[in-house]
Amino acid sequence: MSYHSMAREFDRSQISKPRVNGDPPKNETFERLLAVRFVVWRLTLDGLVARPSSFSLADLKRYPSSTQITHLACEEGWSYIAEWTGVPLAYVLNLAGVLPQAKYVVYFSLDRGWWDSLDIAEALHPQTLLAYGMNDQELPKGHGAPVRIRVPRQLGYKNVKHLSRITVTDNLKNFGKGLGSTAPEFGYSWYAWI
Repeated sequence: MSYHSMAREFDRSQISKPRVNGDPPKNETFERLLAVRFVVWRLTLDGLVARPSSFSLADLKRYPSSTQITHLACEEGWSYIAEWTGVPLAYVLNLAGVLPQAKYVVYFSLDRGWWDSLDIAEALHPQTLLAYGMNDQELPKGHGAPVRIRVPRQLGYKNVKHLSRITVTDNLKNFGKGLGSTAPEFGYSWYAWI
């Protein structure tokens, strides 16, 4: 797949009813953050970066935003079209100063045990977002509040919800079982390009 290709974008009239897949995290951390409307939530960015960082939701909303109307497709057969608003992941990675030896971006959910990764080219793709809005509203908790990664060129399971941390690395062997994400541990492919 060409790293320069773009996922198809749709007209506003084509937005469909979104499907919620899975429940929000059922842990004390998520409940505490939800109770204060994510005011104290932080997204940590560490690993092979010049400037390890921590971002609030307000920080992310102050950065240049991007909006796209794209298709979210699940390997299990369901899909929908939604409008997503957020900051390009590339912008945040550039703020932190990704080091030359970086090959992957690993991202973790507040839902303990859920994580995934992208190669650095996909992470820097202009359509890859840290999404905090959906269909002209705040991102609902069922769709990943406060922030989810939106990777429109890949299947739904790569679009991890309820982000808490991003780590830039040169290999994936020290994460989970070394397969690149939680999904391959359940039989899915790490490469999930549409």
